[in-house]
Amino acid sequence: MKTKLGISVGLFGAAMYFFGILSSYMVLVLMAGYALLFEANPWLRRTAVKAIAIPLIFDLLVALLNLVPEAFNVIDRLCAIFKEDFSLTVIDNIIRFFTTVLQYVEKILLLIMGFCSVKQGVIRLPFIDDILDRHM
Repeated sequence: MKTKLGISVGLFGAAMYFFGILSSYMVLVLMAGYALLFEANPWLRRTAVKAIAIPLIFDLLVALLNLVPEAFNVIDRLCAIFKEDFSLTVIDNIIRFFTTVLQYVEKILLLIMGFCSVKQGVIRLPFIDDILDRHM
């Protein structure tokens, strides 16, 4: 099946996932918006939402992880008022490690889903697919 642009639905879906790898939200949102507004293929529409949801969820997880060192920075500044030294570089390094792991997992997941999409394949991600089942 082809899109109204003349390319295959699978290739268009794969391109959305691949732009998610590049962290190019502008292009990804434009492509997903086009798919949601102008394409009738249900697989493509679902893929568009999923291609946006995955990077957003991973970015949210990274942001939540980064709250921990920021909280320790607040404590460090409070201790500086009383001329005390407070430093937890170990926790900061652990948070950086988990942030890096999350970023790699996101890119690998998007890459696998992109290659699977070329043939209009589906990889079920329970958390995201359950939400999509309820709202699409």
